[in-house]
Amino acid sequence: MKTLLLAAAFTSVLTGTDPLRRRPMGRVAEPLRQMGATILGRDGGRLAPLTICGGNLRGIDYAMPVASAQVKSAILLAGLFAEGETVVHEPGPSRDHTERMLAGFEVDVKVEAEGRGAAVRLQGGQRLIGEGELTIAGDFSSAAFLLVAAAIVPGSDVRLTGVGVNPTRTGLYDLLVAMGAELRLGDTETRRHGDDLPASPRPRVPASGQGEPLADLVVHASPLRATEAHGDLIVRAIDEFPIFAVAATQAAGTTVIREAAELRVKESDRIASVATELRKMGAQVEERPDGMLIHGPTRLHGAVVECHRDHRLAMALAVAGLIADGPTEIRGAEAIGDSFPNFVEAMQALGAEIAWSE
Repeated sequence: MKTLLLAAAFTSVLTGTDPLRRRPMGRVAEPLRQMGATILGRDGGRLAPLTICGGNLRGIDYAMPVASAQVKSAILLAGLFAEGETVVHEPGPSRDHTERMLAGFEVDVKVEAEGRGAAVRLQGGQRLIGEGELTIAGDFSSAAFLLVAAAIVPGSDVRLTGVGVNPTRTGLYDLLVAMGAELRLGDTETRRHGDDLPASPRPRVPASGQGEPLADLVVHASPLRATEAHGDLIVRAIDEFPIFAVAATQAAGTTVIREAAELRVKESDRIASVATELRKMGAQVEERPDGMLIHGPTRLHGAVVECHRDHRLAMALAVAGLIADGPTEIRGAEAIGDSFPNFVEAMQALGAEIAWSE
């Protein structure tokens, strides 16, 4: 939304919920300012509400200090409305949905391998061209809660259909496999504008016009073992760490999460909040500046926990409650509606005893 307002020749104000107003926006705002945007806000323009004056953008050559799909996408979308070429250098792989989407609408997006990451470039002034149906892949970040629930609740056997398995998003899949989870891909296909395309191998850099791969995911409950998450896996699983931490409480050994300081600036400080709330349920979690250590397996017990207005933490705690002795009450669970409004119904369909309460 911020990027779309930059292209408009009028002044707008963006605000949001309390968690969004606490979330630093500087890493997105700064490169957009370099493109000629006027963005004002609290704390030196880092925090919402943000006042945005649009128009008169110019392309830039920008090296991201940290791989981030949000920052990259904001710059690329602004680049469509900018004069000249826009180039984004990412130091490592990040989600490439924007590049795939733009290519699908006939935008000339060039993606070139560059060290561990890539350089993404496009020329300003291009128009989106396309018609027909779009197939929207099932959200892997939402599927993650069902995958982990099936992996840790004894006797579970679950198949999720039509889930997006873009390789830049499936870090949790790889982590669960490393933990010994009985998890596999079922039928796989790649779609763009409703047309079936041949399924591709897991490319490091997407080809122009490549669609989004979809697959069925099949998971059975099984014993888990500890693993380590760091490096590129952090970027590829950044939104899944609350639920990954729940899986780690049931894994034999010590699971290590490091190089994940970005978790501190999500909807909540997800290192502190995940550690605090899981410890209330009996988990053995040690907080670190850039991650955590989780010792398992641990028998969890029901407790009254807080979700800190964080939708992903609320759902992770609900999954933890499925294997806990006694009832678990999650306060502030209405935050779940931010990303997965039918989460409770989906869990109930799988046999979970979970319900909303006033």
